[in-house]
Amino acid sequence: MVYPSQGYGYIISFYSRADSPHHNMPSCHWDRILIAIACCVVTLTLWSLCAWQLIIKFHTEITETVVPPCFCHNGGICQDGACVCPDEWIGLLCDIANFCEASTYTYNNSEGDIKNLTFERIIVGKYGSSKEKCEPHTVNGNSSIAIRLCSRNGITPTLGQPSVQNCNENLDSLASQVETADSSAVLEIAKTTQILTAVPDQLTRQNISAAVNISVQILKKPNISDDSQASETVVATVSQLLDAKETEFNNDLVHVTSSLTKAIEEFSLMSNITQTNIAVQSVPLMLNSSAILFLAQRDETLGNFQTTKLEIQEDATGLSDELDTEVQILLNITSNGSSNNRRAGFVLYQNDKLFQSQTYISHNNFSKQVVSGNIDGGTANGVEIAFNPKYNTSKLQLHDYACVFWDYAVNDWNTVGCTKERGQFLRCKCNHTTHFAVLMAFRINYKYAKPLEYISYVGVGLSIAGLVITILFQIFTRKTRKSSVTWMLVSLCSSMLTFNIIFISGIENRNARNHSSNTSGYEQQYSTYYTTNNTLPESDMVDPPEDSWCMAVAVLLHYFLLATFMWTALNCAQLYLLLLRAMKPLPGNFIVTMSVIGWGIPAVVVAVTLGATYREGKALNYRQEEFCWLAALDQDQNFSIKKPMLWSFLLPVALILLFNIIIFIKIVVSVIWKENKDLTRLERNWISKLQWQLILLLKIETIWIKIVNILKGIRRIHSWERSPALSLSL
Repeated sequence: MVYPSQGYGYIISFYSRADSPHHNMPSCHWDRILIAIACCVVTLTLWSLCAWQLIIKFHTEITETVVPPCFCHNGGICQDGACVCPDEWIGLLCDIANFCEASTYTYNNSEGDIKNLTFERIIVGKYGSSKEKCEPHTVNGNSSIAIRLCSRNGITPTLGQPSVQNCNENLDSLASQVETADSSAVLEIAKTTQILTAVPDQLTRQNISAAVNISVQILKKPNISDDSQASETVVATVSQLLDAKETEFNNDLVHVTSSLTKAIEEFSLMSNITQTNIAVQSVPLMLNSSAILFLAQRDETLGNFQTTKLEIQEDATGLSDELDTEVQILLNITSNGSSNNRRAGFVLYQNDKLFQSQTYISHNNFSKQVVSGNIDGGTANGVEIAFNPKYNTSKLQLHDYACVFWDYAVNDWNTVGCTKERGQFLRCKCNHTTHFAVLMAFRINYKYAKPLEYISYVGVGLSIAGLVITILFQIFTRKTRKSSVTWMLVSLCSSMLTFNIIFISGIENRNARNHSSNTSGYEQQYSTYYTTNNTLPESDMVDPPEDSWCMAVAVLLHYFLLATFMWTALNCAQLYLLLLRAMKPLPGNFIVTMSVIGWGIPAVVVAVTLGATYREGKALNYRQEEFCWLAALDQDQNFSIKKPMLWSFLLPVALILLFNIIIFIKIVVSVIWKENKDLTRLERNWISKLQWQLILLLKIETIWIKIVNILKGIRRIHSWERSPALSLSL
């Protein structure tokens, strides 16, 4: 309730009667005492309600079941009750080293000189580059001269032998040699290519294209699977390419990467190689084999959630139900004769960088696995696939998914021949073999504000009642004071009254009613999806359903709260003019001018904000989803200066507050604490001066309380306490 404003209205009334010869001092004195008592009673009532609410909230918090936090070490982050570890650490608490320490290796170069190679810390499963570089005058000047693999031998990370490159060869020169190279030269070309791609973050689009061409040429060499060292080197190179920046993989490379995935699919029938980002598995088929299952499971040995364990099961009866399975593919085999050379090949990619889609846009950075199955000497009369993707269930909620395959005819994902199946995981069934994936569409898992509690309705109801009484009193007693005083105060109370009514009736987003905030991450991730419509999504992010009601509420709240602050500034300006020009009339058309400013400027601000931010289907550029108010936070739930909360609300309010402070100081210095002949004897009395100063202080304090509570409400969006609502409505 706007006690300062009400008090201000009474003080103006008193001031208007102070110069009257028929003024009754005792009556006025008792009026002011009664007003003060009423204000104190209502204020104490509201503060008691707030204290009661805080006690109830505290009691609820300490009686709720508390989920024990996970104590992650070495920079691990607790997410959904488990530690998400950085690359250098693994284990349940991120306390197991997943790297090889910095090392030095001594070798003899081609000239017979003894040289040292120095390597920094290397993550398990990756290659590290030496600090020593090629001479600047060589073809590969300033690139690392050697690389070294860190692998895990049981529990202990182990360093392999370094591979030294030829500094006079680069990827372009190697690409021109590989087609005509004999078997003895292929291995050297493969090693040099691996060294030149050992720092994925530095690879350019041209580097990736050249490395892909070299890998394709080597994989197409006759009997390349017999050269295990060359094969492993090529697959390691492909694994390194999958660590390159995704921005370097664009549609210009789609034909090049498609040739690589085709070559790897054919190569999968002949070899078994596993690297960090790619696994190639092959198995011979028995004559009576009717189905074969390929699984990739999380290896929980020593709490290591980052290693994938591969398994192939013949004559499988169906897909596995084990929850630690990441991806699986079941091939139902139809025999073509009695050939003893039948084989099945599988390829698993840990991300989809080699499959760049033109129709599906990805905004999230979590890996999307791609799996392929192929049969030589037989056909598959049906393929079943199941994916168990891991994502941050506290931030994202799976909305839908599509079962797709890579269509080489268009070099993009396609859904023809694939259908969704009901099951525990994201299950698909297709009538052909190729590369498969699931394209997921997520919604942000918004922490919707809880419904208003009865104490909020009581507090706002009292505020509404007080505002209505103030408006009616000012209207019915308008003849006892200047018309401008009545109009200004009625306008202020009307804007605040309208804001309170809209706030209490529409602040909650109606989408919250359809949102189950009690669903745990486990239930969300392993729930059954009953939608059978297998439609290719356009993006991996889907906006929540459009709520035109919430949009209208946000616009109206924005407008009337701005208008409330604007009218407080205009009331301050009028107070200054009345005191400074006590014996002079106000300027002509004062009420019209103030009305245009008080109601017009907020309308202009709101209109400009809507025009700059709102687009069809993009209402969240203007408002929040958690409740119907201006957008303030980015996707990471951090305050964003690009959102309209800053420049269309906080900035105008800050300017209004600055104006009010200046007026306050001006009145205190120039009017109240200085001699002014236009003031009455009572107003020059020091007690009266203190009363005026307290009134002005309360007025400024009320404005500060509003803005501070709005900021607190934005910061506490996830828990959205109800006590600020009381202050916000004052």
